[in-house]
Amino acid sequence: MDVFAEYLAQIDNPQQRARTEEVLTWVTNKFPNLMPKIAWNQPMFTDHGTYIIGFSIAKPHLAVAPEKAGIDHFSAEIVLAGYDHTKQLIRIKWDSPVDFSLLEQLIEFNILDKADCSSFWR
Repeated sequence: MDVFAEYLAQIDNPQQRARTEEVLTWVTNKFPNLMPKIAWNQPMFTDHGTYIIGFSIAKPHLAVAPEKAGIDHFSAEIVLAGYDHTKQLIRIKWDSPVDFSLLEQLIEFNILDKADCSSFWR
């Protein structure tokens, strides 16, 4: 989590900082083989040099970016969780609970789907 310390320290809103830290800590603990890093000013996790998932904050939400393939694959589950999404990201409103089960499925999907991927992006 040290890699994210500076990023987290720059989040002025205590609720947003706590939620973001909670999610990043959860990913770090649940998937210890993923490499945490900051790229494009955002916290993200990679596996064997390929992108798995990234996060960013906006005033109304925490954005989760599992790439288009992950969103397409889990579109129904994302809507069932009460989140809206675009082709590239999922929006978790700050006052909504985090569906960690869905997050786990998204990450596992990307790890498996990109097991043989040699590029950063799909």
